[in-house]
Amino acid sequence: MKIDFAKLQYQYQLYKAEIDEAIHKVLDNSNYIMGEEVAQLEEGLQDFAGAKHAITCASGTDALLLSMMALDIKADDEIITTPFTFIATAETIALLGAKPVFVDIDEKTYNIDTTKLEAKITAKTKAIMPVSLYGQPADMDKINIIANKYNLKVIIDGAQSFGATYKDKMEVHHCDIYTTSFFPAKPLGCFGDGGAVLTNNEEMTEKICMLRVHGQNKRYHHKYIGLGGRMDTIQCAIINVKLKHYAKDLALRQAVAEEYTNVLANKELRLPLIDGNMTSAWAQYSIRIQNRDEVQARLKEEGIPTAVHYPIPLHLQECFEYLGYEKGDFPIAELVSTEIMSLPMNPYLDDVEIEYISKKL
Repeated sequence: MKIDFAKLQYQYQLYKAEIDEAIHKVLDNSNYIMGEEVAQLEEGLQDFAGAKHAITCASGTDALLLSMMALDIKADDEIITTPFTFIATAETIALLGAKPVFVDIDEKTYNIDTTKLEAKITAKTKAIMPVSLYGQPADMDKINIIANKYNLKVIIDGAQSFGATYKDKMEVHHCDIYTTSFFPAKPLGCFGDGGAVLTNNEEMTEKICMLRVHGQNKRYHHKYIGLGGRMDTIQCAIINVKLKHYAKDLALRQAVAEEYTNVLANKELRLPLIDGNMTSAWAQYSIRIQNRDEVQARLKEEGIPTAVHYPIPLHLQECFEYLGYEKGDFPIAELVSTEIMSLPMNPYLDDVEIEYISKKL
């Protein structure tokens, strides 16, 4: 048997007629930048999340950048985040000249350890940026208590978690700004790059809308230093189709995760733990195993692809050497990075495939 990790082609064939029609409508209108599909998607995202505002942008990376620019993050400011995530989380902080300040992760959820947050706050701290890793929110109540105490903003990096909930509410309702990504392999993915910022704040919405078009408040009038951060009309058209089916796809992801957990129970593996206050978008189903490289190689021989998210914590990346961190500074993140392994995860894995993966594993 040969397993498809994400089944992107399968999904395209499933919705092919709708997607092709949506793409050709854009082509026929030739309105490739800020066409009507952009506003349609923003309205759809608002409705899905119950958010007051959604602003599409060119990528999840741009979503983070726009959010921090809207909050006036500047050189020498500090933002607290996790070292166990994709580089865009901390990279965007550094791009603005600010300093990423890392906090180790919780060994059970792999999200930022809220018990270690307060000790990292200084007079320069402006925001806390938790990551909803693999699709599961961080402990937002504890984060918000600390943020309120020190008058800090909260930006959620939800690149992997659109549709996840914390205490029965979407994440946008537990932060100042929520960001997400529509990279093709994300739970809600387009056919290229794309992202969005969601917020319930009117003032920030107006600023982000200007920032994504070079700071313009009207054509050729620039109120802010901004960037070219628009999401292409064609990509918005694709997500418009997928969003109609997304609640169903999220339920299927949950079912796949539950089946994995059932068949892998009582094995010598560390399985994902989802906090009872939360639901996950299940961007990944990640287990921990000590002889990872050997297992990955053997599974590949059996037609089972796997992935490692993420093999090197950010504090040990060459580009962040200037921050002065050393090996041993964040022992949980370092340990998990040597053991974590993601199994094939998508809404369309069937029980036969899951049983096959389990047996070979």
